[in-house]
Amino acid sequence: MKTVKPKKLLRGDLIGIISPASSPDDLSKINSGVQYLEKLGYKVAVGKSVGQVKGYLAGDDPDRLNDLHSMFSNKEVKAVFTVRGGYGAMRLLDKIDYGLIKKNPKIFVGYSDINALQLAFLNKCGLITFSGPMVAVDFHSEVSAFTEENFWRIITSDKKIGRLHNPNEEKFYHLTGGRGEGMIMGGNLTVINALMGTGYLPDFKNSIILLEDINEPPYKIDRMLNQLRIAKMFDNAKGIILGRFINCYETDETKSTLTLNEVIEDYFHSLKIPVIYNFKHGHTKDNLTVPLGINTYINSDKGIVEIGESAVI
Repeated sequence: MKTVKPKKLLRGDLIGIISPASSPDDLSKINSGVQYLEKLGYKVAVGKSVGQVKGYLAGDDPDRLNDLHSMFSNKEVKAVFTVRGGYGAMRLLDKIDYGLIKKNPKIFVGYSDINALQLAFLNKCGLITFSGPMVAVDFHSEVSAFTEENFWRIITSDKKIGRLHNPNEEKFYHLTGGRGEGMIMGGNLTVINALMGTGYLPDFKNSIILLEDINEPPYKIDRMLNQLRIAKMFDNAKGIILGRFINCYETDETKSTLTLNEVIEDYFHSLKIPVIYNFKHGHTKDNLTVPLGINTYINSDKGIVEIGESAVI
């Protein structure tokens, strides 16, 4: 797959804000996030539908779609940041003008439900996007210094990214040993499963697969990992990185259950490719930004995750 790197972000550039999935429960978080970006010296353009609420959606599909198209077509907008995840991004996939996205490659940031758009952009346009902080989730109040440093360095510098490190140099651990190299792709496990068979999921062959999730009990994690297994996604990969699985435990104490660790051990311990876990990415305050679609090297024995190039030009 031929990939395209967006241009790096410069101080004073215009950042577009869109809400293609859900709105935050507290809409003031959007303003707080915008103020944070402005204090850093960036200009901000907020999409017309941002702040709308239609049940669990941030407004009607056409309005959210129009904001997405407007930000990518606006030549002044250099990066597109999302407000939050939730649900709703997948509803837009078959309505997006991918030709417009391909002609106007820009920094595009988000995670969780936004991962659906990122994987579709990679598949249809070859666009490298950034699984990283969102405006009303990570930038609305006290911002993690670790998340900040990692994120801004990656999207503002055309120097090679190099090794990724956990906060406080906490080690990466491995379930299986070895080395692997390939295009890193993936993200939210639930989203990846929902995209299978749709035509919007990239081919994961020879890739480094990144997985994370939140609020899914072990049996659901089991079901989703099994779907990837029988689809032979793991057989054709070069390595696997397990991010954070937040609150993924059985809340009903009357139910018999496997633990999350038992489920993960069951699916990954016998693979013949390197598997790293304890990678601080996902629904966590200290969050490693990951450029999806870029070549990545891992050495699970030594706990190394390394990107030998920049993700922007």
